[in-house]
Amino acid sequence: MKIGVLSRNINLYSTQRLVEAAQARGHQVDVIDTLKCYMDITSKKPMVHYQNRELFDYNAIIPRIGASITFYGAAVLRQFEMMGVTTLNESVPITRARDKLRSLQLLSRKGIGLPITGFAHNTSMTKDLINLVGGAPLVIKLLEGTQGKGVVLAETDKAAESVIDAFRELKANILVQEFISEANGSDIRCFVIGDKVVAAMMRTAKAGEFRSNLHRGGSAQEVEISKKEKDVAISACKVLGLSVAGVDLLRSKRGPLIMEVNSSPGLNGIETVTGIDVAGLVIKFLETKNKNSNVT
Repeated sequence: MKIGVLSRNINLYSTQRLVEAAQARGHQVDVIDTLKCYMDITSKKPMVHYQNRELFDYNAIIPRIGASITFYGAAVLRQFEMMGVTTLNESVPITRARDKLRSLQLLSRKGIGLPITGFAHNTSMTKDLINLVGGAPLVIKLLEGTQGKGVVLAETDKAAESVIDAFRELKANILVQEFISEANGSDIRCFVIGDKVVAAMMRTAKAGEFRSNLHRGGSAQEVEISKKEKDVAISACKVLGLSVAGVDLLRSKRGPLIMEVNSSPGLNGIETVTGIDVAGLVIKFLETKNKNSNVT
């Protein structure tokens, strides 16, 4: 296959590993800077252009689209879809997953376990919103935040009111969620490919921190997960329509709860901790997906 990896930085670990894994399996791979693509949108011949040439001969595209360029990245990916190119994850599921509120609404409708979550516009409803999620301590999240940015733990109702009101003054969209104390500052990242969890790690926050993100100084170790945890992670991906994703869940008294579904999960932490060739498994899955898409 000829594979294009949509990535803004060829030096990123995940981009490099996908290129290496694809080349090791005999594929030709190009890294394409998403923001340098431009599109010819016509009824007869939709086309993506890049560096003064048409990208017409790719069999498959692997999107590594950062949160800050979701809109344009999805448009580029959608153009490849219009051209009949196989994509690892499709544009609509990616935009679903990137919209925290929309993804939680979709998961909730299908009965997937979630922390109690509130969303409101009017600050006059702040106290009721806090009560809705069980009161403090509670977590306040910016809808546009990534890698733990824009996530605040409010330990009292008064603190929660102050943070919510401050975000509202900035016209920011926020979610308010119950704090799962029994998780003890840890969550589980499940790496899902197709209908399997191929790797899993437990991430634990550093002392004095409640966010377990590795970018925030958290630590990680390989973890055995239960069948129910596997089923919940796989079901979450199916609800959103993602073929490959990192699913973050918490262990709670009422079972696994989904925190987030990441449509462009990093490979560094999961491969380093587990020793599993996740990039190779992604490429194998893409081979099968491309073959099946060409079956008539």
